[in-house]
Amino acid sequence: MRSIILASGSPRRSMILTQAGIEFQVILPTMSEEVTDKILPEEVVEDLSKQKAQNTAAGLEQENYLVIGADTIVSIGSRILGKPSDESDAADMLRALQGHVHQVYTGVTFVYDRDGEVQIHSFHAMTEVEMAPMTDEEIRAYIATGEPMDKAGAYGIQGRGCVYIKGIHGEYNNVVGFPIAKIHSIYQELGL
Repeated sequence: MRSIILASGSPRRSMILTQAGIEFQVILPTMSEEVTDKILPEEVVEDLSKQKAQNTAAGLEQENYLVIGADTIVSIGSRILGKPSDESDAADMLRALQGHVHQVYTGVTFVYDRDGEVQIHSFHAMTEVEMAPMTDEEIRAYIATGEPMDKAGAYGIQGRGCVYIKGIHGEYNNVVGFPIAKIHSIYQELGL
């Protein structure tokens, strides 16, 4: 049986794997910060997830493993939103998203060994999210909870931010940051 390693410190990603009944361990990448020259949202998240997974896999001294790296961003129009740098940045993001449909992209990379060879497979999921209009007072109050500060797009669909989500089209867990249904499907396709 393969050892499954999550190359992420995200409690939400760990929670989703646990809910799915998957045994895993967390080993964080040792790189300081990922940088990409990609422009399209799906390419950005695939590249960043690949960097995380490869960095973690490079430090392994075991065989029969699967390292899973992931990265999530929000996109509205041509603007890509990661995690907010401060409360002002979070407010700007929420103002841009409120009352509109945006896209959430999560890139996932599997790094695994097969017959003594390292294999790499990257893919992504996209979910459309419609956010309700928010007043400036609602935005300030939501930011004051602290919830937006560690999330792409400055909101958490699985937390207090759920009251502002009018609808989604696509996988819910992708918006949380880990598209487990697609991950399971690709895992099966690759015969892992």
